[in-house]
Amino acid sequence: MDFKIRKGKITDMPAVLELIQELADFEKEPDAVEVTVADLEQDGFGDSPLFKTFVAELDGEIIGMALFYPRYSTWKGPTIHLEDLIVKKNKRGLNIGRALYTKVIEFGYKKGVKRIEWVVLDWNTPAIEFYKKTGAIVLDDWNTAQMDEQAIKKYLETNSK
Repeated sequence: MDFKIRKGKITDMPAVLELIQELADFEKEPDAVEVTVADLEQDGFGDSPLFKTFVAELDGEIIGMALFYPRYSTWKGPTIHLEDLIVKKNKRGLNIGRALYTKVIEFGYKKGVKRIEWVVLDWNTPAIEFYKKTGAIVLDDWNTAQMDEQAIKKYLETNSK
């Protein structure tokens, strides 16, 4: 199977959104995706791009993607956050995910980042085992904290004077 990994283009964003939805379905959050193709086009390719993508392509079809963005660690300096890495279900097991993962790591290395980080669900054992085999440390003692739009608004309404 001759797939290629390349930098994502604005015209790839409809396929990227389909992959994002497939990942949300896999992670048991099918209704969580609010972002649109227009959002991805603006946020990834506007005047101040917020993220980068690599896509896996086979016979002109986007079959996988990795979406990542720069962060800054007060302890380490520049880092990259890998937000999502997904391969179409019917194309898994062909090392496409590994190729995307490697491309992100190569990108970070060339940029001189001090760390590449991501979040993995605790029940996604195959992914956890893969990451550990590649030398990644899966931190069991850290919890991810999030505040959704409603919580942000409520907090500000009750704590702003």
